[in-house]
Amino acid sequence: MFTGIIEGLGTIRKIRPRGQGRSMTLDADFALEGTRIGDSISVSGACLTVVKLDGRRFEVDVSPETLSKTTFERARIGDRVNLERALRFSDRIDGHLVSGHIDGIGTVAFRQSKGNATVIAFKVPEAISYYIITKGSVAVDGISLTVNNCGINGFEVGIIPHTAKLTTISFKKVGDLVNIETDMIGKYVERFTAGNRRDKGQKGSGDALDLEFLAKTGFV
Repeated sequence: MFTGIIEGLGTIRKIRPRGQGRSMTLDADFALEGTRIGDSISVSGACLTVVKLDGRRFEVDVSPETLSKTTFERARIGDRVNLERALRFSDRIDGHLVSGHIDGIGTVAFRQSKGNATVIAFKVPEAISYYIITKGSVAVDGISLTVNNCGINGFEVGIIPHTAKLTTISFKKVGDLVNIETDMIGKYVERFTAGNRRDKGQKGSGDALDLEFLAKTGFV
């Protein structure tokens, strides 16, 4: 589990095929004290497992599923990436709960300076935009951001100078691709209220957790 608060940047140093997946070696710009083999690190939003570690250099395996859902299919040696180590139970959650399981890829549609911020719009498939709400949270390349506006084909965020300085978002140009993870809470709510309703006559105990049930119990 992650927060979307990026610790620092890293650089891809090696990319090697591994079956239908890949192996990547990266150098972090910051010390990785306390990190061990088997730990999870969010690399531009994707939760990957450390399989080798030597100081600030570490290696991860990228599965075929991860390649199909993320920008890593197009990754190149020298690419800069956002890094965040997994959340500890003692940590504060300054961003939002981020699983590191990417929903899909978005495209930078436009960027424009506005006061002390940079407004960036992303185009995403409808299947992703369905779970994005105005003033809700979204992770873009692992960065926890607040949605300013959203529609059926995309959403817009505001980037403050601090975020631009510490992440790869400042490098992104119109047409560039990014990893998108929507708010997991919204996906669970949708699942419970719509996707997991029991068919009439299906055996089982208890009431179905749907909008009717929530209304009866006073939650909506």
